[in-house]
Amino acid sequence: MGRKNTGNSDDGSSAAEIPPLESQQVGKGKPTPKRREAEAKRRGPVAPAPLTAKEARARKKAARGDKTERKQAANERREDAADRRARMLAGEEKYLLPRDKGPARRLARDIVDSRRHLLGLFMPLALFLILTMFAAAALQSLITLVMLVMFVFMAAEGVLLGRRVNNRVHERYPDSTESGLKLGWYVFVRASQLRRMRAPKPQVEIGASV
Repeated sequence: MGRKNTGNSDDGSSAAEIPPLESQQVGKGKPTPKRREAEAKRRGPVAPAPLTAKEARARKKAARGDKTERKQAANERREDAADRRARMLAGEEKYLLPRDKGPARRLARDIVDSRRHLLGLFMPLALFLILTMFAAAALQSLITLVMLVMFVFMAAEGVLLGRRVNNRVHERYPDSTESGLKLGWYVFVRASQLRRMRAPKPQVEIGASV
């Protein structure tokens, strides 16, 4: 009888030492799901992988839409690109390239576009120089000398034009952070282009007061 009582007391103490399962659970009362499981649950059921190449092509085609929808989307993209380019060429600030943005760059373009420059002959003369490579040797020497003199005058005009534009920009926008060298190069490149090839397009007429 004494042994039985001892056994019962041991069982009772063991049961008292084991906490209930509910007391071990923390937070919401259930294990926190893993991040991958939570994302999969949000996405919903995942379609099984295609069994054949034909089925894979069919799924890809269905995801892209039919031919009419793809053609319409391509046309919309082309129209949007054409509209953005037209607005950029018109000088709208929102659509300008980073190199053309800002009031200082706009003023520099207007100063360049308001006059004719010797630099505007740079591209035609360069093309002419290439063509003269097939001329007679004596004629080549003469043409090369003339072209060299022209390029010297163009370089001098580019330096003077850059200094003039920098002075005008800093007079009108004293807080401008434009670098004199960068602005001068910007002016030189624009002046050396043919007027009809400049982008953005000229916003002032030749001879206009800027």
